Amino acid sequence: MDPTSAVARTEHLVLFSRLGTRFRVAELERMLWQERSLFEYWVHILPTDDLWVHRLSMHRYPTGGPRGSLKSRQKAAEWMAANAAFRRYVLRELRAKGPLRARDLEDRIADGYHSGGWTGDGRNVAAMLDELWNGGEVMIVGRDGQQRLWDLTERSLPADQPRRSQREIAREIVERQLRARGLAKTANFGMMFDGRPPGWERALAELVKEGVAVPARVDGLEGEYYAHTELLDLPWTPRTVLLSPFDDLVSQRGHTEALFDFFFRLEIYVPRAERRWGYFVLPILHGDRLIGRVDAKLDRATGVLRLPAVHAEPGTGSSHGAAARRAIDELARWLGATDVAYGEVPRDWRAALAG
Repeated sequence: MDPTSAVARTEHLVLFSRLGTRFRVAELERMLWQERSLFEYWVHILPTDDLWVHRLSMHRYPTGGPRGSLKSRQKAAEWMAANAAFRRYVLRELRAKGPLRARDLEDRIADGYHSGGWTGDGRNVAAMLDELWNGGEVMIVGRDGQQRLWDLTERSLPADQPRRSQREIAREIVERQLRARGLAKTANFGMMFDGRPPGWERALAELVKEGVAVPARVDGLEGEYYAHTELLDLPWTPRTVLLSPFDDLVSQRGHTEALFDFFFRLEIYVPRAERRWGYFVLPILHGDRLIGRVDAKLDRATGVLRLPAVHAEPGTGSSHGAAARRAIDELARWLGATDVAYGEVPRDWRAALAG
């Protein structure tokens, strides 16, 4: 998840990339806030049936995470300890009056929040809610405009899921990530935000021994990869589609560069004059290749999807331009755009994009 919406929110773009124009945001909202079959945790949308997988991360917090240095984890633990009374107040208010917005709660901080990052200081209530969220004590249960609605986890998510051992959790995580990534190195076997699950080496060894996972070697790349056996012979229908810059296919930049020879970096926070590709750049997936990228912005006042620049990867030609045009038109239809306005385009793609 990411709130940047130059084109659309990234969780919406991710689902559009997989489902096409049939994806409806209202369906996602229904599953999140009415059915509760999905829930938000650590900037991801997850199936509620998988809550048991993520409880280990919640219970290990903050000593097991979040991503970052040991110093940051220690800082979080110390901050929570210093503000135990503030924590009790927030939980008490939610129990009595929830769901609540952050602004519905008083700032009763004892030791002020100091982020040292993009968010700035003085956001004490939001910081406390985030810490309680990381630890699984509270959850986001709705939205009031752009404001999150918070409530106790016990009231919003099932408490009766069976407890699983660390071994079961490790096996589940490793096998799922083999399925999701197609080819994975051991560094890919991460939990939501606190690194590889305890016992992952044993889990991987068991899966290999059982024939569920198989070692794989990629020509031209060092290191051993792994693949899920069931995926090796599945039929595959190639598609051409635009991806969110936060899509998991490109989120691990080194993994993407190694497998696809596609260098990609997020430039949202890069000063305009220093950007190479653009502000909100959507990679173009064409079958098993990443063939280019599109700098895109939806002009909501006019309904025009504006593309200041379209970039092609080396080795592409006019047929790839035609495929890119179809993918762009599909995105425009889903967005309800009235027109597509092109800026800079690759020479070999001009005829296809102008048609």
